[in-house]
Amino acid sequence: MRPRRCWPAACLLLAMAPSAWAQASPDSGAILRALARPVPAATPFVEVRESQMLKAPLRVSGEYRRPDAGTLVREVRAPYAETTTIRDGEAVLARAGKPDRRFPLARAPELAALHGSFGALLAGDAETLRRHYTIDAQGGADRWSLRLVPRDPKLAARLRDLVLHGRGADLHCIENTPVKGDVQRTLTGVAAEAAIRAGDAADIAALCRGGAGVG
Repeated sequence: MRPRRCWPAACLLLAMAPSAWAQASPDSGAILRALARPVPAATPFVEVRESQMLKAPLRVSGEYRRPDAGTLVREVRAPYAETTTIRDGEAVLARAGKPDRRFPLARAPELAALHGSFGALLAGDAETLRRHYTIDAQGGADRWSLRLVPRDPKLAARLRDLVLHGRGADLHCIENTPVKGDVQRTLTGVAAEAAIRAGDAADIAALCRGGAGVG
């Protein structure tokens, strides 16, 4: 059976919440509860990274999968093929024709922190997220954003914040802003599908924030 298409993340995996929730003006707890979905789940993603060293933004697309509560899979399909599987404190990077690369998440504290946060996000575990981030909610149910600022000094030295944008129970985009470097945007769900249909000419920033083309 094909996994239900909802969210994650650097995700992220989601679907529509009860319509009564969409009529409210949610706080961060209400948003997180609405995003929580059971496994298995999957969602398309489009990741765009800008850099002064690149002539054009690097654009990567594929699918995030959460086959069970302890596993997150990031499958890149274009412009290259690569699969990263995070499970049991280890990340495995697989590419065709090359041996798998394995490394413990302890060697990549940023990845470990984000993986733990995504797990809490998908479970609707606001308490765990608040232990690792300060959370500021803006907007209403029709269009909201959550800004997550790391509490851990080591992570905060590298990551300024994560900003999640969405409508109702749909997560559209995660903006990852490092202390040094350019913003990385990861569109998910309907926003990713809109970006794929629009091609490279898509206004990624507008789609990220729920602009035209996003239902």
